[in-house]
Amino acid sequence: MKLLRYGPIGQEKPAALDARGVIRDLSMLLPDLTGKQLDAVTLNALTAIDLTRLPSVPADVRIGCPVNGVGKIICVGLNYADHARESGLEPPPEPVLFMKPSSSIIGPNDNVVIPRGSVKTDWEVELGVVIGSTASYVEEADALNYVAGYVVINDVSEREFQLERAGQWDKGKGCDTFSPIGPWLVTRDEISDPHVLPLWLEVNGKRVQNSSTNQFIFGIPKLVSYISQFMTLYPGDVISTGTPPGVGLGQKPEPWYLKPGDSMRLGIDGLGVQQQLCQAWARSSQVFLG
Repeated sequence: MKLLRYGPIGQEKPAALDARGVIRDLSMLLPDLTGKQLDAVTLNALTAIDLTRLPSVPADVRIGCPVNGVGKIICVGLNYADHARESGLEPPPEPVLFMKPSSSIIGPNDNVVIPRGSVKTDWEVELGVVIGSTASYVEEADALNYVAGYVVINDVSEREFQLERAGQWDKGKGCDTFSPIGPWLVTRDEISDPHVLPLWLEVNGKRVQNSSTNQFIFGIPKLVSYISQFMTLYPGDVISTGTPPGVGLGQKPEPWYLKPGDSMRLGIDGLGVQQQLCQAWARSSQVFLG
């Protein structure tokens, strides 16, 4: 099942995509799509519904983040060997973790705001793993049982803030609008193997990232189990699993970065496509959780 949320910012309603690609309203059945609605019982009940009997939604409606109330986004750095090399780093011996705040979340097609003073805002297409049940010290063999489904994430990053301003990576990763998520949450049963998914990203129509999750250094069971050793994962939490080569930082003969007016378009097979326009920061800018 493909679950989503639609409508104006702050007024999103739950929905599902039917087999013909029509958005069907679920608000008569669910108050919202949050971690509470991602348990196996609820997802199985939704799967049994004949979606064609539910009200349709116009195709041009705004789409929000498919999960409301995401508690935390746990990101994995350098999880593609080629990306580690383009960054001038060796593949890590164990997962590199950092966090993004929920205030960075927007809808998949909302504008990305380039922060004030930024000169190195970068792009990163990533596979997101959405947690469906509480996970603490889980075994790798059982880890996928804690996954509700998968999403597309653009892990937008400001490289100067991240790498040149001392301290942790977080200040270059957590800026407002730096986590477009969606368009859908695709439930785990629809993805037979999340480790063979092609993913790509284009900037102004130029394909700059083009890879597959078969290049993971650490697979999803390893990541869920590993992260759960250090923190409890709750329903609705998101793991962003890393990005392949082709980010602005790694462009040859020299890096290049996003500027106002640039567009990004990115997708993962089976999980949908998102697109953002970059806009300049302004004091009057209104930034919302998407």
